[in-house]
Amino acid sequence: MADKIKVLIVDDHEMVRMGLGAYLSTVDDIELVGEANNGKKAIEAAINLLPQVILMDLVMEEMDGITATKEILDEFNKLGKTVKIIVLTSFIDDDKVFAALEAGAFSYLLKTSSANEVLDAIRKASDNKPVMESEVTNMLLNRIHKKPPKHELLTQRELEVLKLVGLGKTNTEISQELFIGIKTVKTHVSNILAKLEVDDRTKAAVYANQKDIV
Repeated sequence: MADKIKVLIVDDHEMVRMGLGAYLSTVDDIELVGEANNGKKAIEAAINLLPQVILMDLVMEEMDGITATKEILDEFNKLGKTVKIIVLTSFIDDDKVFAALEAGAFSYLLKTSSANEVLDAIRKASDNKPVMESEVTNMLLNRIHKKPPKHELLTQRELEVLKLVGLGKTNTEISQELFIGIKTVKTHVSNILAKLEVDDRTKAAVYANQKDIV
């Protein structure tokens, strides 16, 4: 028989821990090694019990799940051990999702998930297969495909020129202030208009003010 998957539950609600614990205790390939009710205790339990998978709540007193996730992974790295952390939370806002994933969370589930979905995520984590709530997947895709602000395409010098355009400076004044030739200023302005996809310097000036570049 294959080794059981060692699981640690971290949640500040006793009923959640009891419910999950009772269910997982009935599953043949799962070994519930412990529980913790906050991030600080989760770190201690993780180091002592060396689970393979941790179900991690995010919002808890003493230490939140995001901080605990990062510290647990850091400690396991020092020990030469691996652990997969599955976020199990009620929160789906950008700040928590991206912070949790950046901290090293392997999977992200909502507490509206069924017991079978949580069990499936545990088994998949053990097989190195992440599971993401569909809303989280959509958020990640939106971030990947989101175009950066147009002014981020500008070079440092072009940004300097755009700032002066935004202040209403003429090409001659920009030339004198930046110690560059008029022809060079005109080239920069032309490039700026193309990258910002605007027709004239007035619209470029409006853009610079709207984006607080001035």
